Amino acid sequence: MKPGIHPAYGPVVFRDRAAGFAFLTRSTATSDKTIAWEDGNTYPVIDVEISSASHPFYTGTTRVVDTAGRVERFERRYGKRGAR
Repeated sequence: MKPGIHPAYGPVVFRDRAAGFAFLTRSTATSDKTIAWEDGNTYPVIDVEISSASHPFYTGTTRVVDTAGRVERFERRYGKRGAR
């Protein structure tokens, strides 16, 4: 790697405030805000709007879309247009 052209890569805490969930990882993202982590060290913190702790797919709260009803309604409206 060429020196001086790459961004700094270090530990960062990503925090989902809606779910009260945070995790420590490494990233090139930076922040002026800091947080005291469980190990006693202080790390930059980046607040995210959604994470695996609050995403409907991962929490099991996804809504089931009635695709069969939509297809039937489409066919009622426009009819089955097959080979003529």
